[in-house]
Amino acid sequence: MELPSSSLPLFRKARFYNYLFLLLSLVVFLITYSSYLLPSSPSVTSLATLIWPNPKVGKKNKDRLPPFAIRESEKDCNLFSGKWVWDESTRPLYEESECPYLLPQVTCQEHGRPDKDYLYWRWQPSDCLIPRFNASLMLESLRGKRMMFVGDSLNRGQFTSMVCLLHKVIPNEAKSLHKVDSFTIFTAKDYNATIEFYWAPFLLESNADHPGKHRVPDRIVRKDSIDTHGKHWKGVDIMVFNTYIWWMSGRTFKILNGTFDDSVKDIADVPTDNAYRMGMDNLLRWIKQNMDPKRHRVFFTSMSPSHAWSKEWGGDLNGNCYNETKMIEDPKYWGSESRKSIMQIIGEEFDKSKVSITFLNITQLSMPRRDAHTSIYKERWGPLSPEEKANPSSYADCIHWCLPGLQDVWNELLFAKLFYP
Repeated sequence: MELPSSSLPLFRKARFYNYLFLLLSLVVFLITYSSYLLPSSPSVTSLATLIWPNPKVGKKNKDRLPPFAIRESEKDCNLFSGKWVWDESTRPLYEESECPYLLPQVTCQEHGRPDKDYLYWRWQPSDCLIPRFNASLMLESLRGKRMMFVGDSLNRGQFTSMVCLLHKVIPNEAKSLHKVDSFTIFTAKDYNATIEFYWAPFLLESNADHPGKHRVPDRIVRKDSIDTHGKHWKGVDIMVFNTYIWWMSGRTFKILNGTFDDSVKDIADVPTDNAYRMGMDNLLRWIKQNMDPKRHRVFFTSMSPSHAWSKEWGGDLNGNCYNETKMIEDPKYWGSESRKSIMQIIGEEFDKSKVSITFLNITQLSMPRRDAHTSIYKERWGPLSPEEKANPSSYADCIHWCLPGLQDVWNELLFAKLFYP
C-alpha cells in the first residue's frame, strides 16, 4: 500500500531514529564488551578510548606547556594542600638497605631508631591525586641531560632521595656516584644523564662554601656574587634550588662589599630579611640570564621546618623532636623557626619577576612531621660528652630528615610539577 505523500516525512524521520537507535546500541555493546573483543595487551587501545578518547592537549596548548611536561594537571588542584594518610601498601618507596648512596647522617634505622611509623605516611592533596613516581619515565626524560640540586644539606637530602628513587631501575654496572669539589654527581651511563648536587648554602659566595669545612662562627655573604657559583650551573636542564636555614643566624646578617681577598674588608650588618631578599634578586637575575624557559625547568624548594622547641606544640618545655614518633595534630601549627617574613619575601620577589620558576611549597605540609627527623639516629661528627649521653635531646638533630622518609614526598611533588604542571 502506498503511503500518502503527507506521511512520507514522518516515515523517514521514524526510520532515521530507528537507525540511530541501532547505531547507539552497537556503540554501547562494543564499549561494554571491548575487554573481551580485544587482546589484553597494554599496547592495544580499547574501543572505548577510540570512541571517547581522553582529552589531548591541542597543538597550541602543547606549545605552551613547559619543557618535560606531559600534560596539564587537573584544574584547581593545589598539590601542597591536603593531609597525611597512613599507607602500608606503597610506603616506603624504597628500603634503607636497598640504596647504597644514603649518607650515614640520614640512615636512622641503621643507627638504631626503634620505631618505623614515620615511614608509612603518604601525602594526599585535598582535590586530586599525586601521580605515582615513575623512575623509568624520569630517566628517559633525562636522557642526554643534567639535573642539578643546588643549596644546603637539606637540598642534598632531596638530591639523595632522588638518586635512591631512580637507581633501582639501573643495572649496577651502568651507574656511579662521585664527588668533585662542591659537586656530587650521580651518573646513569646508559641514559648519558646526570643527577647532581652542588654545595652552595647561600647560593651566593660566602665563607661557608667549602663542601667539607663550612662550620664558621660568623657567616658572611658577598654581595651580588651569584656568578661565583653560577658559572658552574650553566648548561643544566633541570635546576632545583633551596636556601634558608643558613641565613637564620639572627635578626641581622653580615654582607661583604668587595671581595674576600681584600686586605681591609667592608662588612655591613643588615637586617636578615634584606640580606635574603638580595639573595633572591641575585637568583632570579641568574635564572633570567642563563635558563631558557623553552628548554629548561627551574624549581625552588621552600624552607624546610625544624622542630627544636617542643613547647611550641604543647610538649616538654625543654624538649625537641627527640622521642617524637607521632605527628603534630594541629593542621594550623607553624613553628617559630620558619619565618613567615621570609616566605613573604619569596612570594613578593617571585611575583614581580617574569622568570619562569616553579615553587615547591613543602613548608606547611612538612610542618607537622616532628616524627621524621634524624634526631639522635645518625652518625656523629665526634664522640658524645658525658653530659650529652645523659641528655639525648641536647644533641638531637631536629633539622635533617631520615631517609627513606619525608623528602621522598618532596620528590613526588617535584615529579608531579615537572610532568603535570
